Amino acid sequence: MKEITVEELQTIKNPVIIDIRAPIEFKDGAIPEAINIPLFTDKEREEIGTIYKHEGQAAAKWRAMEFVSPKIPSLLHQIKSVMENGDELIVHCWRGGMRSKAVVTFLEFAGIYANRLTGGYKAYRQYILQQIPTMFPEKAIVLHGLTGVGKTEVLKKLKATGYPTIDLEEMAAHRGSIFGTIGLGEGNNQKTFDSLLYKELQDIKGSTYFVMEAESKRIGKAVQPEELTDRKMRGINIYIHTPLEQRVKQLVNEYVLPYQNEPWYHDQISIGTEKIIRRIKDNEMKKMLVQSLEIKDYQEMISILLEHYYDPRYDHATLEYDGKFIDVYADDFDAASLKVMAEINKLMVEKKVAFEGQI
Repeated sequence: MKEITVEELQTIKNPVIIDIRAPIEFKDGAIPEAINIPLFTDKEREEIGTIYKHEGQAAAKWRAMEFVSPKIPSLLHQIKSVMENGDELIVHCWRGGMRSKAVVTFLEFAGIYANRLTGGYKAYRQYILQQIPTMFPEKAIVLHGLTGVGKTEVLKKLKATGYPTIDLEEMAAHRGSIFGTIGLGEGNNQKTFDSLLYKELQDIKGSTYFVMEAESKRIGKAVQPEELTDRKMRGINIYIHTPLEQRVKQLVNEYVLPYQNEPWYHDQISIGTEKIIRRIKDNEMKKMLVQSLEIKDYQEMISILLEHYYDPRYDHATLEYDGKFIDVYADDFDAASLKVMAEINKLMVEKKVAFEGQI
C-alpha cells in the first residue's frame, strides 16, 4: 500500500483526491477540488460511533463491514469514473485510519492503484495552518471605496488579466455587508476559508505583491490571519470613487435583480434591514427605510442605506491604515479596473527603478 504525505501531495500537478468521509465531515472542511465519495452515510457513521462507544471496537468494525460490503462495487465504479489517465489517485479519510486503508485495499484488488494520504484531512489541516503565515507576498495593494463602487468586480478583472489577487469575499462566500450571504448560501466556515486561502496563496507564489479588498478582519463566519491583516494595514491603498447613481445601480444588479423573484428574498432583505434600523438614531431615516421596504422599492432603500448608513461608516474605517492613498475616479467598475491596473503598473515600475538605483 503506497502512502503519500501532505508535503508530497503539494508536488503533484493534477491529483484526483477522493475524500471518503461522511458528507457531514466533508461539508465541515475539505481539501479544495477533492471529490466526496463517502464510505458511510452520516446516519451510518453515527450508528458505528454509538456501537463503538457502548459495545467496543470489534462490534463497531462488524457493523461497518455490514454497511460497506454491499457498496463495494458501486464505490469502486464511482472512483474509477472520476479518474483520468496520468493523474495520481489520492484517497483519504479523517486521519488516515481504517476507512482509507480499506478503500485503497479494495481498489488494489480491482487493479486500481491509489495513494493513501498519511494522516488524512487532519494532517492536511495542520499543514496549511503552519504554511499560510509564511506564504504572503511582501506587499499588499489594498482596494478601498464606498459600498457599491465595484471593488470585487475590479478585483476579479485584475485576476482574469493575470494580476496576483486574494479574493477574501469569494473564500468566505460572503460579500462583507449586512446582506453578505444573499444568493451565496450559508457562507463558508473557517476550515473552508483557510483551505481556499492556502490554494490562492499557492497560485500567486513568487509574486512580490498581491491585490486585495479592504475587508474587516471578520468576513461572515471566517477570520483573516494576523499576518494578512498586518500586510493590509501597511499596504499601498487605492481608493476607488464612482458616482452614487452608479453605485446604486451596481448594488441593484448584484443584490436585487438576480434574486428578487425568489420566495425567500424579501424576508432575507427585511431581516438585514431591520438589523440596520435598530442601529440608526434618525427617526426620519428609519421611517423612510421601513416605507421603501414595505413597498419593495429596493432601489430607494439601497440609496438611503448608502447615503445615511454605509458611507459615513466607511470613511471612518480608512483612518486605520498607515500607507499612502491613491485616488482613482471612474464612472463604472470597468473604467476603474483599467485605472487601477495603470496605477499598479506605475507602482511596479517605480519599485523596479528604486531597486536598480540601489545596485
